[in-house]
Amino acid sequence: MNQSVFALIADRLAARPDRVLIEADGGADWTWADIDATTARYARLMESLGLGKGDRVAVQVEKSPEALLVYLACNRAGLVYLPMNTAYRQDEIDFLLGNARPGLFICRPETEAECQDLAARNGVSHTLTLDGQGRGTFTARAAQMAADFAPVECGPDDDAGILYTSGTTGKPKGAVMTQRNLSSNALALVDYWGFRETDVLLHALPVFHTHGLFVACHCALFSGAKMLWLPKFDAARVLALLPRATVMMGVPTFYTRLLATPEFGRAQCGAMRLFVSGSAPLLEETHKAFEERTGMAILERYGMTETGMITSNPLDGERRAGTVGFPLPGIEVRIGDDADTVLGTDEVGVIQMRGPNVFKGYWGLPEKTAEEFTQDGWFRTGDVGKIDARGYVHIVGRAKDLIISGGFNVYPKEIEGVIDRIEGVLESAVIGIPHPDFGEAAAAIVVRQPGATLGEDDIIAHVKTRIANYKVPKHVKFLPELPRNSMGKVQKNVLRDTFDKL
Repeated sequence: MNQSVFALIADRLAARPDRVLIEADGGADWTWADIDATTARYARLMESLGLGKGDRVAVQVEKSPEALLVYLACNRAGLVYLPMNTAYRQDEIDFLLGNARPGLFICRPETEAECQDLAARNGVSHTLTLDGQGRGTFTARAAQMAADFAPVECGPDDDAGILYTSGTTGKPKGAVMTQRNLSSNALALVDYWGFRETDVLLHALPVFHTHGLFVACHCALFSGAKMLWLPKFDAARVLALLPRATVMMGVPTFYTRLLATPEFGRAQCGAMRLFVSGSAPLLEETHKAFEERTGMAILERYGMTETGMITSNPLDGERRAGTVGFPLPGIEVRIGDDADTVLGTDEVGVIQMRGPNVFKGYWGLPEKTAEEFTQDGWFRTGDVGKIDARGYVHIVGRAKDLIISGGFNVYPKEIEGVIDRIEGVLESAVIGIPHPDFGEAAAAIVVRQPGATLGEDDIIAHVKTRIANYKVPKHVKFLPELPRNSMGKVQKNVLRDTFDKL
């Protein structure tokens, strides 16, 4: 039996070819028959370009139904899908292309010339385009292809996607997700969250990372639910569409922005059965305010790029603010100390887990992959947490100084590398500080070289030209030197504790 995600979805949906699965905002409806025919054309095009099973396809495009169908077509053809954040700039794209060596790069029309140069430099054979309305050289060429393509036979451990996550070294690592990683997680979530064909998912997330692409889309496609497809989160459009939806998934920023809209409340939520939050910590105040306004408790869950979803508050049962619930069915979670000794109830340590959703490894980095697992095969998440007496998992901090801003992972080392190269900068340290909209934001503490007169605006303006905007520090402060411990390591805990006083 074919174990590809596409084949498993097709088995569930083929009997209802006329069912509308995607309703694009201001655009066309997409039935399973449409999706089946279009992904066949896309797969045929990629095959005609010489791509075969296991080859990578890198994609940096605006959100559209066609963008989702590129992913499904890759899976249908046995290709490995590599999404890129649309905010990534030249240096970031250059690294990912050079590291993954895709056979095809699909980019936005307005960046085509720059992307062609980057592709050529990194040995990428083909560069095609796709815009937010589904137009471009990719879809134009695919329209000439036949609308039939037998799904490539895939086993459960065959590669399905590579999602890059930055590391403390500043160099992104490609987490390789298999067909089983994705399908097992999808099926667990469909069951745990009660997804059914009658559901309508309001989809306002981006589709270049796990939350919007794998969690949201897979839940809908595996259950046959319809998606109301928004190109991005827009509070006015969300308010207008909520009465037609039964489920919404979002980052905490979505919910704080809805709460900031005076007209939002119970009137829009009459048909809703589930609000899900993830990708960043949901403040207890937000959880409480949302329930008071709507009468509904947000369901918070926990996952990461390398694993998909790990835990979730219950669909039926107490959704405890400040926790991320219980391990999903088939997944085990424990807390370990620095020596991987398993800790007891309410003891704080590193969250470790295992299950069929755990990634295959980091692309081209077997030694780094091995470092992330315990001797008995549990994956060290790098998040610090505890499990209480009732079994709820709490995240109390994050190892490796990870910052999650608006649902996106931000790694200080990458930003520090950019700042440290600025003329007049001696060194820098980047920390996360609370932010009312994004949950957390990056802030930089900079030590100037003697005689330098750089200011906050100078630092921010320079960084904005080098990396994605969501990584740019919201604040910059200056010190004559950075605090260090006896081993010479910068004490970021001291900086976080004293930032407001600097």
